[in-house]
Amino acid sequence: MSDIVIYEDGNVEINVEFKNDTVWLRQNQISEIFEKDRTVITRHINNILRDKEVDEKSNVQKMHIANSDKPVKFYSLDIVLAVGYRTNSAKAIKFRQWATKILKDYLIKGYALNQKKLQKQKLEELDKTIQLIRQGLQNNALSADEAKGFVEIVGSYAKSWALLQGYDDQSLQEVLHRREEKFVLDYDEAKAAIAELKKALIAKGEATELFGQEKAGEFKGNLLNIYQSFGGVDLLPSLEAKAANLLYYIIKGHPFNDGNKRIGAYLFVLFLHKNGILHKANGEPKVNDNALASIALLVAQSDPSQKEIIIRLVMNMLYEGDV
Repeated sequence: MSDIVIYEDGNVEINVEFKNDTVWLRQNQISEIFEKDRTVITRHINNILRDKEVDEKSNVQKMHIANSDKPVKFYSLDIVLAVGYRTNSAKAIKFRQWATKILKDYLIKGYALNQKKLQKQKLEELDKTIQLIRQGLQNNALSADEAKGFVEIVGSYAKSWALLQGYDDQSLQEVLHRREEKFVLDYDEAKAAIAELKKALIAKGEATELFGQEKAGEFKGNLLNIYQSFGGVDLLPSLEAKAANLLYYIIKGHPFNDGNKRIGAYLFVLFLHKNGILHKANGEPKVNDNALASIALLVAQSDPSQKEIIIRLVMNMLYEGDV
């Protein structure tokens, strides 16, 4: 979709297309602007493209216009200015001044529109999250405590938009915490922790021998995923991102024959605790028992296409605790 802007120079008045942050003109319009015969403009354009002064693919487009059965070629501002340097410099300067003003105006307006779109997107994501929670309540007949946990999640996630807004308008110095990692959850330590959990649950009659039995080394792959890097830089840049992805991978990946939700939640808490980010500044846990059980169920019920929404939800719960 393109907008129309008007270029005027004396007796010349031309409707110019504005699209993809630049202006686009037809060959006959370029001819009018520089007051040169169309054959001259054609020769200049061919030379510009032949010499690869301007990339043809990104600077020549075919668009449909009124009263034309076939699409018409349009040329970007880069090509128009290149033609201008080969023709009347005074005309080129005047057009360039006009184009600069138009681009500046559109960039400013575009930024304002993008801000509105960003806020709308945030609200839509929050609405999706609330719908997921409602589905969980309806499908699983959750207890009052579990329902309360969901309410706490909604409240925490809704508040997180204030953090994001603060980041957008630069009133917050930082939202993402890139803290030094104190604890790396390796495979052997994780397996030992799961064995201790299994022992305790069996003693209480809450698990069987199937609990924590790994499927074909899948769990080791889950752990390696959260520590992936490229060029020496972690692909998951924060502890919160690693914790959220760890929880998601274990619950949704089902690397164990039994106990995936409980193991995922247990290792999530262990990871947070050993890295010193389990509690708020006032000593309260960022994620209480009800909220943890609720988020584990929410992850389990979610569609794989909703992964990013779920990950952001968990991360924002953790960030909110620091504010």
